[in-house]
Amino acid sequence: MGGATKLLENRWDDARAAAMSEPERLLYRSNLLGSDKRITNFGGGNTSAKVRQADPLTGEDVTVLWVKGSGGDVGTMRLDGFATLYMDKLERLRSIYRGVEQEDEMVGLLNHCTFDLNPRAASIDTSLHAYLPYAHVDHMHPDAVIAIAATRRSRELTREVYGDEIGWLGWRRPGFELGLELSRFAAEHPDAKGVVLESHGLFTWGDTAQDCYETTLRIINRAIEWFDGRLAGTAVFGGEARAALPAEERRRIAARLMPEIRARIGMDERKIGHFDDTDAVLEFVGSRDLEPLAALGTSCPDHFLRTKIRPLVLSFDENVEATVAGLDAAIEAYRDGYRAYYERCRHADSPAIRDLNAVIYLVPGVGMISFAKDKATARIAGEFYRNAINVMRGASGVDVYQGLDEQEAFDIEYWLLEEAKLQRMRRPKSLAGRVAFVTGGAGGIGRASAERLLREGACVVLADIDAGSLDTAKAELSKAFGADQVRGVLVNVTEEAAVERGFIEAVAEYGGLDILVSNAGIASASPIEDTTLEVWSRNIDILATGYFLVSREAFRLFRRQKLGGAVVFIASKNGLAASAGASAYCTAKAAEIHLARCLALEGAEAGIRVNTVNPDAVLRGSKIWSGEWREQRAASSRIGEDQLEEHYRARSLLKRSVFPEDIAEAVFFLASDLSAKSTGNILNVDAGNQISFTR
Repeated sequence: MGGATKLLENRWDDARAAAMSEPERLLYRSNLLGSDKRITNFGGGNTSAKVRQADPLTGEDVTVLWVKGSGGDVGTMRLDGFATLYMDKLERLRSIYRGVEQEDEMVGLLNHCTFDLNPRAASIDTSLHAYLPYAHVDHMHPDAVIAIAATRRSRELTREVYGDEIGWLGWRRPGFELGLELSRFAAEHPDAKGVVLESHGLFTWGDTAQDCYETTLRIINRAIEWFDGRLAGTAVFGGEARAALPAEERRRIAARLMPEIRARIGMDERKIGHFDDTDAVLEFVGSRDLEPLAALGTSCPDHFLRTKIRPLVLSFDENVEATVAGLDAAIEAYRDGYRAYYERCRHADSPAIRDLNAVIYLVPGVGMISFAKDKATARIAGEFYRNAINVMRGASGVDVYQGLDEQEAFDIEYWLLEEAKLQRMRRPKSLAGRVAFVTGGAGGIGRASAERLLREGACVVLADIDAGSLDTAKAELSKAFGADQVRGVLVNVTEEAAVERGFIEAVAEYGGLDILVSNAGIASASPIEDTTLEVWSRNIDILATGYFLVSREAFRLFRRQKLGGAVVFIASKNGLAASAGASAYCTAKAAEIHLARCLALEGAEAGIRVNTVNPDAVLRGSKIWSGEWREQRAASSRIGEDQLEEHYRARSLLKRSVFPEDIAEAVFFLASDLSAKSTGNILNVDAGNQISFTR
């Protein structure tokens, strides 16, 4: 909403839409609207169409309401995301409605209106669409319109911007009563094209899907242009009080603060962080009005359901260590305030108080940090607060911004229907809320280990020296598990500065660390008299020094977080059993194993577990086995390279080949709570090899 705001673009394709059914056009419209976060935030808003269809029982044409179902997102949903309900049955609900005290009961009755046994649950907003006498309805949460709706003079400003084309209704919690209010408004204002809901959002409508879509864009664009004119040349948020630090410095400070916050809020439930230093955020956190505006809380219900009613503003003035020192007091003060809010507003039947900690942390000159149970939720919470910032920017620039009344906010946050939805959520996976750093993560054992941890819900940072392989692995794992779950960092584990940068990147992305899988490796073979110092040093540098460097960084993080940690070394059978012609490799692998033992002793008092997996002859997918090592091992055994896999299978006690996913299973076991009482152990995954039995 600044001086050069880009208007929303009409992306409707007539030819494409013409070939669609009415429900498909509804989906098309919904996806277009949801693709721009200025129109509505993730999971926010809803769309509907009233469609004539054949009743599956009678064959007669009936009117069916297609409306976004509970918990969906208009930008990414598919046809199965819509609830479908008989309009005639929805109309009959009016006759049994007894008043606002019965509102929650009416939601349960929506199930009896379901068309064609559709399993998609209807949302609380269904009645808002059902009782508007229009074929197509959009309910969006555009920043520019909520900025009008969240002002003290929202009614007057709505009329100033829109005249009689768009009406205004005072705040009411979404539900059956609001649906009836919208119905009455439409009957009394037949020429209106929509209505602004105070502190909430925008309703628009039309006779066709295209008409409704274009009306929605036009109404939002008018608000954008109005704000552009009103805010031009003004000092938003009271002007700048603190300039933003350089980008690299902001990220470094975020990486310093995030584990410290996580240490204090993650004892009962591990949390994942997200850092946002976009221009809109920096403008707000560096402004004079930061603290008073943040204290007012958010306005739109969707905003504070994701972000809590208000953020925690951290004190920061160049000295990050002073901020760290003040975290205990700041976080405890926030908890005290949240307890008091709960006690002031609770009802006799209110659900028990939930997590006392803030979701959003604002740092002047640095940016915004958000924490939640998983990365997607933390990221989306940040996006919602950025929407709230945009709202405050506009509202405070043209009038007096006002957050939602505290009691109204509580009644939505602790709504029994919302509590029921939370109770229906799936149980989290075993590694949900955990962050893993996997060296050599782009291929072979490293990639297989990353995939196994991802399957259990962990966020994984792939660290590798091979940029091409790293990009490929990141892209493929992101496609399989979601872009939020995977990050890649280019790291040479032998370079101290590179390792430090890699961990800073990991922490700035996810907020901390729980699991280190140290796997980066090479292999070499030659008689001792032919082994050069360069070869010897390279083995020691990667397999010993590299493991030391990444472990040191992990230990530093684990100790700061005070949440324990799990380190898993990928060593080798050769670390326990001598092998002729490979002294450099075997010695370095033995060093790994002994380092792990030492670290298990050092970390135990802090709950840091360190264990080792010893593979043997894992050929498939391994970079080590794609070069000279394969040739050397084949020559040493006097067999052809194509005979190696069978050779190793036959020599094992169990007569089985060992694959990367077998090692990954051991990594998962040692990284998870399944092995919570194990440290200092060596787990051989080699199909049985007597000379490497631990003694």
